[in-house]
Amino acid sequence: MKFQDSLKEIRRARNMTQKDVYTLLSVSPNCYASWEQGRTQPDIENLKRLCEIFQVSADHLLGLEDEFGIKYTDKT
Repeated sequence: MKFQDSLKEIRRARNMTQKDVYTLLSVSPNCYASWEQGRTQPDIENLKRLCEIFQVSADHLLGLEDEFGIKYTDKT
């Protein structure tokens, strides 16, 4: 799963709006929207803060594992 898809899915699962998240992060609406649209990605500090807000691991947020901690494997 791509980062932007994971970010949007987790936010929606937490019943949060984009405004809720960008307000908590103190970033601009355009900055956050760019993350969800895949145009840009957060720096490491904002990635850490996203994990704290959503209470997920970085691996889950980055799409490397599912919500149960099971790692995705590359089957190509």
